[in-house]
Amino acid sequence: MSQFSKNIAPYVSDEIIKATQAQKIGEFATAFTHLENAHVLGQESTYWHVKVHYLMMLWGIRQANVGETFGQLLRIIGAALLTAIKGVPVGNTGGSDVSPLKVMPIKQEHAELIAKAKEARNRRIL
Repeated sequence: MSQFSKNIAPYVSDEIIKATQAQKIGEFATAFTHLENAHVLGQESTYWHVKVHYLMMLWGIRQANVGETFGQLLRIIGAALLTAIKGVPVGNTGGSDVSPLKVMPIKQEHAELIAKAKEARNRRIL
């Protein structure tokens, strides 16, 4: 696992936990929003990028949302193949209702967490 993946892990994991909690109480739209947040935070890590798309696919299965389920299946393959070569559009929220090529703005709080994870990675390199 890359240093960035390790550094961003607490933030991505927090969003995944929030998604799980929301889903358990029937707040399915909120759950997906947390998965989108996790996607934005972790999409530069192959591990987290693939994992979040997998969780989005499971969300689609649980919601009987065929479009989301199959859209995520395709995105899992894309994330596995393209993340390491920087083939992901920054800020993309990852849902199948958004083009997988669309660059999107990043919330300030997410940009700060990503920068913090990268800064910690760079300090270890030096």
